[in-house]
Amino acid sequence: MGDHSPGWTVAACAGLALGIALSACATSAPATSAIASRQGSGLPVPSTPAGSAATSSVPASSAPALTPAASSALPFSLRLPAGRDPRAVEYSVSARVPATGTGQLVVTVTNLTDRLIGELVLRWPTSLAARLSLAPFSPSMQRIADGGPPLVQPWTKWVEGPGEGGEPAGTTSLGWGPLLPRSTLVVTLVATRGVAGPVAFDLQLLTGEAILTGADGNLARTRVQVP
Repeated sequence: MGDHSPGWTVAACAGLALGIALSACATSAPATSAIASRQGSGLPVPSTPAGSAATSSVPASSAPALTPAASSALPFSLRLPAGRDPRAVEYSVSARVPATGTGQLVVTVTNLTDRLIGELVLRWPTSLAARLSLAPFSPSMQRIADGGPPLVQPWTKWVEGPGEGGEPAGTTSLGWGPLLPRSTLVVTLVATRGVAGPVAFDLQLLTGEAILTGADGNLARTRVQVP
């Protein structure tokens, strides 16, 4: 029991090293290899808890955030002017436009107050002309011929912005007036189709560069639908 031969010591050390190496390999083996080993040996295989699906190794904070897409403005829409006018008007719009060709857009406005509205202005997007052209009259040779009748018209202005009166770019403003207290004005516009099919656009009722107030207390504006 005293002395050990050098051969025994080397063999013992070699066996110990082999055991440590095998133990390390078993520890670092994938879980699937361990399960396969148990299945081959007839040992029970541990069950996986329900709902323990594999998760991504990417931290949640690094995933891209989902933001709602910005909604685009409606075609032929208008920005609201900065000015507001408390005078109330009642209004309606009637479209009498055929599927092709020329018809009429009739705007009826009633001044509900006891105050004069010096100038009633109708405003719509200038880009509408590609689909539906609006004008206060029908062009004719009689209007442009030399020696023809004078161009005396019922409107006060017809401006494609930007205009000298502050009319913004991209808008067409047609002024009528004055609108007397408790009186009604019927504006008939010539509407000519540029492209067949329905079209919708914003129409605002202003005085100068201030939008009027509707009978319901809201701003005097509407979305006109032309079938």
